[in-house]
Amino acid sequence: MSTFLNKGKKGEKEMSFLEHLEELRWHIIRSILAIVIFMIIAFIFKGFIFDNIILAPKNPAFLTNRILCEIGERWNTTALCINTKTLNLINIKMSGQLTTHITVSMVVGLILAFPVILWEFWQFFKPALRDNEAKYAKGAVTAASLLFFTGVLFGFFMLAPLSIHFLSSYEISQDVVNQINVRSYIGTLTSICLATGLVFELPIIAFFLTKIGVVTPTFMRTYRKHAIVIIFIISAIITPPDVFSQTLVAIPLLILYEVSILISGRVMRQKEKERSEFMNDGKSETATS
Repeated sequence: MSTFLNKGKKGEKEMSFLEHLEELRWHIIRSILAIVIFMIIAFIFKGFIFDNIILAPKNPAFLTNRILCEIGERWNTTALCINTKTLNLINIKMSGQLTTHITVSMVVGLILAFPVILWEFWQFFKPALRDNEAKYAKGAVTAASLLFFTGVLFGFFMLAPLSIHFLSSYEISQDVVNQINVRSYIGTLTSICLATGLVFELPIIAFFLTKIGVVTPTFMRTYRKHAIVIIFIISAIITPPDVFSQTLVAIPLLILYEVSILISGRVMRQKEKERSEFMNDGKSETATS
């Protein structure tokens, strides 16, 4: 990318460095404004967000808990019945519930504004891209948003109930009683959802790394075994230390890795096609002159 992004695809003048900084500032301001707007909405709908979303995975009536328990009853195993007792949370600070309310509103605002943030940054870099690159980048913004929300939902419906059950029921001694702080509970839930949302961006990362020539499909196939180890390490970091949860995270990540190889291969074929067309155009111009 050149020092000054070319804003003039149809004869418009190039922008100076300070003009670019000014434009970037407005994109950042609009992104922050989107976060603030969604944050205010989340703050207003406190009851719905806390009772029906944030606190739902710990309750026996939560969708995942009910489905797993029904499967466990059919298979005559109680191991799948998780969160059968409602987990009571405590608050130990005078302003704890208020600050928790504000923090959760900020996280919800950030998650909901994620597509807007991607769109704003894409709008900033769009003028520096060729028409075909801009088309692919626009598609990447949509795909990145969908993958992020898919990852968040996966973490919320699959990993969060398992993590809550494991961590809240684990004990080192019967003399030690678990009294879970509400901020600890929410911190665990949000870290799981945000982490899975980000790791689900693997195909988008592979797309851009291939575009700039950092990785190739051959490279990704050669180091597939190393990638599998890294995926299981990441799964172990964002899940409780049990094999079932780690495998549950690793499986979709392995699938996304294979999808990333296909995407990388498609990008390489497109680059080869563009290079071939460029060479043919150069030969045609030479022959004509």
